[in-house]
Amino acid sequence: MTRIAIFASGSGSNAENIADYFKDNTEVEIALILANKPDAYVLERAKKLGIPSFVFSGKEFRTSEIVLDKLREEKIDFVVLAGFMLLVPKYLVEAFPNKIVNIHPALLPNYGGKGMYGDNVHQAVIANKESKSGISIHYVNERYDEGNIIYQAETLIEPNDTADDLATKIHALEYKHFPRVIGEVIL
Repeated sequence: MTRIAIFASGSGSNAENIADYFKDNTEVEIALILANKPDAYVLERAKKLGIPSFVFSGKEFRTSEIVLDKLREEKIDFVVLAGFMLLVPKYLVEAFPNKIVNIHPALLPNYGGKGMYGDNVHQAVIANKESKSGISIHYVNERYDEGNIIYQAETLIEPNDTADDLATKIHALEYKHFPRVIGEVIL
């Protein structure tokens, strides 16, 4: 049994989608949901799903090993970042080599790096009049969005698409591909 921890900072729709995908899988368990914000809606989703949760501050994440201790206590094998906005510290990357994956709402290496998340990415893509965008699922290292890419999926951008239109297309790609790719990586 592979025990997965999901990190999220916001609403947690991807976390819930991943949990739903694996709910009947006998080889994978979503064992823990972690958030760096006590008011993150992902914590409500965790409650509804019956998945234990853990909250920590950004400072604790950067300067202590409280999160690593919790992951060890829960016997976590694999970590998924699903809308998690903090840079993963070196100690955590080293504790889970090639066992932390993230999803980014653009085709990396374009539109990645510090500050490039969510609507910021979609607005930049639209402002630059790109003809396509997509998602990148990648391993995590100590720098934003620079880990080895595992999988990418594309969507076309129509001339009249807004950042909101693009966000809707990107979410559809995330929901369709992220759980499946996680399964392929760990099983």
